[in-house]
Amino acid sequence: MSLTTAFISELVWAANQAEHLTNFEKRRLLERAVITIREMREQVGIPSSNTEADAVIDLQTTAAGIDRRTHDQVMAALLDAADMIRTLRIILDGKE
Repeated sequence: MSLTTAFISELVWAANQAEHLTNFEKRRLLERAVITIREMREQVGIPSSNTEADAVIDLQTTAAGIDRRTHDQVMAALLDAADMIRTLRIILDGKE
């Protein structure tokens, strides 16, 4: 299993266990996801828009205000992150 696949699995698992994780754990996972997505986008050649329309900004906002988010919001953010990383991995695998 690749590191990317393992991280996707970790995000999905965390989404299903969001109510049992600490705010620190949730924040850290989302921050790792943002970094991973940005690095993978760079490899694919997708420029960062740095606008509110960018889904990564939503993930950062959720991570920054994790203590004010519901479990459903955190779960959705973790699943969105996993989906973005999975999609980027498929694109990268297709380039090889």
